Amino acid sequence: MNSSDKQFEKRARALYQEAAQRMDPATAGRLRAARRTALEAASTHGSSHHRARMLLPVGALAVMALAALMIWQPTPHQTDSIQAPAAMATATDPDSELPPGADKADPGLYQNLDFYSWLAANGSNNQSKR
Repeated sequence: MNSSDKQFEKRARALYQEAAQRMDPATAGRLRAARRTALEAASTHGSSHHRARMLLPVGALAVMALAALMIWQPTPHQTDSIQAPAAMATATDPDSELPPGADKADPGLYQNLDFYSWLAANGSNNQSKR
């Protein structure tokens, strides 16, 4: 503080004390009651204000934790994404030597497996005779 601020503070303090000495008791009582009311309101409001001040850092930490989880989330392996389309291409390829998987094939094909075994054995004999 510089000297002009100190002089201003001294002058303000002197005027305040002089006014307080000349104040009638009824006005002084009303001012004290108003001051008590304001202090009580500030103390009850202060606790909720304190809670609100604590929510800001807690919320910021929660957002940072969520962002960290989203950034460092494990990514799927590249081999899985490459193998899946390749497997689908072989299953839908009509020239494929492998039969379709059980989940993609018609369930009726598996009812008469003996017939298909006989057909495969006799079909290869008929083709060799031609």
